[in-house]
Amino acid sequence: MAIEKRVVFRSAWLPWLLIAPQAIVIGVFFFWPAAQAILQSVQQQDAFGTSTEWVGLANFERIFSDASYLASFKTTAVFSVLVAVGGIAIALVLAIFADRVIRGALAYKTLLIWPYAVAPAVAGVLWLFMFAPSIGVVAYALRQAGIPWNHLLNSNNAMTLIVMAAIWKQISYNFLFFLAGLNSIPKSLIEAAAIDGARPWRRFWTIVFPLLSPTTFFLLVINIVYAFFETFGIIDASTEGGPGKDTAILVYKVYYDGFKALDLGGSAAQSVVLMAIVVTLTVIQFRFVEKKVNY
Repeated sequence: MAIEKRVVFRSAWLPWLLIAPQAIVIGVFFFWPAAQAILQSVQQQDAFGTSTEWVGLANFERIFSDASYLASFKTTAVFSVLVAVGGIAIALVLAIFADRVIRGALAYKTLLIWPYAVAPAVAGVLWLFMFAPSIGVVAYALRQAGIPWNHLLNSNNAMTLIVMAAIWKQISYNFLFFLAGLNSIPKSLIEAAAIDGARPWRRFWTIVFPLLSPTTFFLLVINIVYAFFETFGIIDASTEGGPGKDTAILVYKVYYDGFKALDLGGSAAQSVVLMAIVVTLTVIQFRFVEKKVNY
């Protein structure tokens, strides 16, 4: 019979005191800005915020009648799927190789972790310089190989650039969690399967990957949130949403309409829609995808 251990506080206010710092941080940096965005989404302000007019749902009606805003939904969907799936898959492969006993494994792991220390805007600039049509070394190599590259004119090239930069930036984070998950799997299970004649591919799909499902599910949630929000710096530094608006995902359009087009009400309405989409996707993942996770 398992004995459940519970922490009992002698004072009724001590638990609230312990969670107060985190609650304050969440309130100041999430709930307060979210409440402001909801309020501004039903208002119309001038560029300097000196006059405010209550417009109800007019901002939402206007953005959903905007063809460029509707097109950004498709751009965001393609971008987020490529970044989340690609980043998780590549990091898993790298973690499997790093989990093996090889010479220089520590240096290999350290090099894979370094990109996580790079700021998103810096990552965007690095990839921009490598793929710049005029001076980029990678762009030059592609031209020498007969592959035309110009992300300033070709929307597919531009999307490829920001996807690669975003995956490169996030691989280190995914790699760390997968490596920790692989280290926690008992080697005896894999050795027993090998003795029974299971080949490496079968051992991976029947033993390793199911035991990594909690880690994979966690990273799926984190990577989708990352693709929706934290890739803004990469896009702004590398393509600025171009060519045209072909790489303007939802979070970039919120910034562009609010700070460049000075449409504060429309930008706030877009931020509310974006927040609702991310919350809905997270709930769906926990409601349906988590059922397939083996804890």
